[in-house]
Amino acid sequence: MGIRRGYVWALSALTALAGMLIALGLWAYAYAPLEQSEPELRVTIERGASLRAIAASLDGQGLRVSAPLFWLVARMRGDAGRLQAGNYQIKAPSTLREILDRMVRGDVLLAQLRFIEGWTFAEMRTAIDQHPELRHDTVGMSESALLARIGAEEKRAEGLFLPDTYHFAAGTSDVEIFRQAHRELREALDAAWKERSPGLPYADSYQALIMASIVEKETGSDAERPKVAAVFVNRLRRGMALQSDPTTIYGMGAKFDGNLRKADLLTDTPYNTYTRGGLTPTPIALPGRASIRAALNPAPIAALYFVSRGDGSSEFSDDLASHNRAVNRYQLKRR
Repeated sequence: MGIRRGYVWALSALTALAGMLIALGLWAYAYAPLEQSEPELRVTIERGASLRAIAASLDGQGLRVSAPLFWLVARMRGDAGRLQAGNYQIKAPSTLREILDRMVRGDVLLAQLRFIEGWTFAEMRTAIDQHPELRHDTVGMSESALLARIGAEEKRAEGLFLPDTYHFAAGTSDVEIFRQAHRELREALDAAWKERSPGLPYADSYQALIMASIVEKETGSDAERPKVAAVFVNRLRRGMALQSDPTTIYGMGAKFDGNLRKADLLTDTPYNTYTRGGLTPTPIALPGRASIRAALNPAPIAALYFVSRGDGSSEFSDDLASHNRAVNRYQLKRR
């Protein structure tokens, strides 16, 4: 019995020693810099990939890892099921421990997409549809279905998304971009609505959004946005037609060829503010924060007209006679 116990003890000791050696080997492997095919690598972890699939993928992308050792180290650390999908930038020298830590935290490279102030919803949607790092879940989806998907209550999508730069992990659903841009717009509009000037001729914040979109298309000057908004607010208060070229152009749709003619101004559409009074039925573009603020805090001026000086600025007039003189000075003399 003593000899048997000796064998058992020796076997246990050898097993423990072997376990220690394996653990030390794994520890050394985890802390040793991995060989890379290039000093900087961009590697992709697919959603739902197993540890072995991740190891094989990393090796195929230039990060030299042993699949069995990768699996053992990750299992010992408790990382199975915790590694997050996405794109990662790996700079040499990097150890397996450092790489696993980053993948557990989800320190992924972020893609970005910028929506420009004054874009239409159609232009925004095209940019989303063409982005290579988004998951395109809304392609072919109707406008009403898309709005329902993101929880928007409005019936039309125009103007409901805030132009800005949005960052996201590769593989993010385009639904999330629409949802985030809509949420940002609502927050910006609600905040500006609370701080609005008294006595504005808007029934609700949506009408203010319509005005902001018109201001956005009428001027690219932040300094002049409140003045342009004041002109249109003053016209609304007096019951005058807004007579905005951008609204008329929007109503023409694909028919607009780059030249706005007198016949176009006389052709009635729901967006022709020469033939119809009041605001347009919907926004005509994506207004930025500055235009939203201007629509809700117009400049305290009595101007009813403005005309471009041709240098990026505008001449504002309180009456038609002054406006006609400005048109003659800045427009007619250039023809």
